[in-house]
Amino acid sequence: MAAGETQLYAKVSNKLKGRSSPSLLEPLLAMGFPVHTALKALAATGKKTAEEALAWLHDHCNDPSLDDPIPQEYALFLCPTGPLLEKLQEFWRESKRQCAKNRAHEVFPHVTLCDFFTCEDQKVECLYEALKRAGDRLLGSFPTAVPLALHSSISYLGFFVNGSPADVIREFAMTFATEASLLAGTSVSRFWIFSQVPGHGPNLRLSNLTRASFVSHYILQKYCSVKPCTKQLHLTLAHKFYPHHQRTLEQLARAIPLGHSCQWTAALYSRDMRFVHYQTLRALFQYKPQNVDELTLSPGDYIFVDPTQQDEASEGWVIGISQRTGCRGFLPENYTDRASESDTWVKHRMYTFSLATDLNSRRDGEASSRCSGEFLPQTARSLSSLQALQATVARKSVLVVRHGERVDQIFGKAWLQQCSTPDGKYYRPDLNFPCSLPRRSRGIKDFENDPPLSSCGIFQSRIAGDALLDSGIRISSVFASPALRCVQTAKLILEELKLEKKIKIRVEPGIFEWTKWEAGKTTPTLMSLEELKEANFNIDTDYRPAFPMSALMPAESYQEYVDRCTASVVQMVNTCPQDTGVILIVSHGSTLDSCTRPLLGLPPRECGDFAQLVRKIPSLGMCFCEENKEEGKWELVNPPVKTLTHGANTAFNWRNWISGN
Repeated sequence: MAAGETQLYAKVSNKLKGRSSPSLLEPLLAMGFPVHTALKALAATGKKTAEEALAWLHDHCNDPSLDDPIPQEYALFLCPTGPLLEKLQEFWRESKRQCAKNRAHEVFPHVTLCDFFTCEDQKVECLYEALKRAGDRLLGSFPTAVPLALHSSISYLGFFVNGSPADVIREFAMTFATEASLLAGTSVSRFWIFSQVPGHGPNLRLSNLTRASFVSHYILQKYCSVKPCTKQLHLTLAHKFYPHHQRTLEQLARAIPLGHSCQWTAALYSRDMRFVHYQTLRALFQYKPQNVDELTLSPGDYIFVDPTQQDEASEGWVIGISQRTGCRGFLPENYTDRASESDTWVKHRMYTFSLATDLNSRRDGEASSRCSGEFLPQTARSLSSLQALQATVARKSVLVVRHGERVDQIFGKAWLQQCSTPDGKYYRPDLNFPCSLPRRSRGIKDFENDPPLSSCGIFQSRIAGDALLDSGIRISSVFASPALRCVQTAKLILEELKLEKKIKIRVEPGIFEWTKWEAGKTTPTLMSLEELKEANFNIDTDYRPAFPMSALMPAESYQEYVDRCTASVVQMVNTCPQDTGVILIVSHGSTLDSCTRPLLGLPPRECGDFAQLVRKIPSLGMCFCEENKEEGKWELVNPPVKTLTHGANTAFNWRNWISGN
C-alpha cells in the first residue's frame, strides 16, 4: 500500500482510539503489522479478540488482496431467540426434508432491518456505537411481544409484522441508520469495485495493472450510507419453492406455536462484498495440493466459486477462492459440499432488548466469528451430520438390494401396448410377462411408467431370497421404494425368508429413483398404500416416511436427489431398534451408491461417475454395510449371497423357423 494511504489509516485510527477498543489493535501493531491490515483482520473476525485477528493474518499471509482496502458489507437483522427460534429451526429442517431446499434455507430466521451497506474497517466501531444508541433510545417502547401473522403466496411464505410493534421496529431501524451514517460516514471511503474494471473480475491480479493507474480510474468516493428497510417487515419461512409444495409448507408453518416467549436481538453481520453472487462450498475432507495451482483444504473450510469462471477447470475440479486463506486455486469438487449463503457471514455485535445489554463493552461470547449452527438448520448435507449418522447406527447392518428385472427392460417402452386389449384389459403375450397385474384405481395406463417385474424378475427375487435364507442372515426390518417393482421384490424376498407375515414393508419415497431419469415432465403415478394392501402386499401403514410421496419433484437435480436419499437413510436407520438385525433396503440400482456412501462417511460421487457406475449394476445387485467394531465405523463387506448372473434370451417364433427351412 502507498505510504499516503497508510498514513490516512493511521490518522483516522488515532481519532477513533478514544471511543474504540485500542487493546485489540495495539498488540497487532506491536507485532509489526501495518495499521490497515490489522484493522482489516479485526473487521473480518468481528472485532472479538486480538488472537482471532492474529490467526486470520497468519492464514492470509499469501492473500493477494491483503493490502487492498476493500471494506466488508454490513447488515442489521432482528433475530428471534429461545423457544421460538427452536421451533423455527424445526420448521427449517422439516420443510427441507419434505419439500427440498429453497432460498429461505440460505439464511437463518430473521427480520431484515437494514440492507447490506459498506463501511470502512476503521469505522466499524462506529456501527457498534450506533447500535447501542438506537437500542437505548427505543428500549422503553420496544414491544414485549412481536405479533406475527402468516402470509402465503405461490412463491413466498412467511410471517408479517404489523401494527404499532412494526412501527416501533421501523423507528429503531431508522435510528440506527441515521446514527451509523453520521458516525461512520464523515470521511471519504476509498475502495475498489473490481467488477467495474473492464475485462477483470473480483480476482483481479494487480501485477497486470499498475496500482497508480488503477487507483486514478477506479477509486470511488463514497460515504457510509445505511438504508433502513421501509417495506413490509417480514420473517421469511420459504421463498422460491415449487408451487405444489405450498400446501405442505403452509401446514408446517401453521404448526409453529407463536405463543412462545422470545427475546428479540438486533444483530449486526458482515460479509465479503466480492463474493455475494458466488456459490459457497464447504470442504468435507483434507486435501494436500499435488500442484502449485491447487488449494489446500481442511475440513470446514469455505470456498467461493464463480460458476461463470470454470472454463479452465477439468472435469471433477473447480476453481475457487478460500475464505480462510484468500488464495485462489483448483480443488477437487467431490471433496466439498454446497454450503448456505450465510455460513460465511461474520457476527459482530448484538443488542438484546429485554436485557438492555451494553454490547459496546460486552463481547458476544456465545457466537463464533462465523454464523454457526446456533441459527442454521441441521441437515444431512454436512460432514458433521454424516458423523452423527455413524454414531446413531452403531451395531447395525444394512443390505441394499436392487429390484429384479422389470418388464419394460425386456419389451421396451411400448410394452404396455403389447399386453393390453383395445378395451384396456391385460393379457399375457409372452411368458416373461407376469401372469396378472394388480388393480389400480386409474386403470392399466398407470403401469406404463411404473412397470411390474417380469417373470424372470420374479424368479430372480425368489432365488435371491432363498439364498439369503440359506445364509442364515436375520432380517429385522424392510424398506422399499414406492415403485411397484421394488415392493414386489421386497415381498418375494420376504416370502422366501418365511417372514412375509412377520415383517411389514415400510414404503419410503425418499429412496425412489432419481427423477431426472424418469420419463415425462411429471413424476410417475405410483400405487398408493391402500392399493398395495389391496394387492396383498403386507405394508406398514403406520410408518411415517422421511420424504413424503408429494415431495418428489420431476427432473430434480443430482444434489437434490442425493440430499433426499441421505435424509431417508438417516431416518430408516434411526427408526430401527438398536439390535444386530439386518436392515433390508430394496430400491433401485442408484441407491446402492446413494444410500451407502452416507453410512460410510463419504461425499457424493461426481455426477458423471455416478451415472456410469449405476449402469453396471445388475438386477438383484447388492451392497452390504457392516459395523467395524474395532474402528467404530462402517465399511462395505461381501454380501451374504453370491451374485446372480444370467444371459439374454431373444424372442423365438417357431413359424419363422419352419418357413426358414
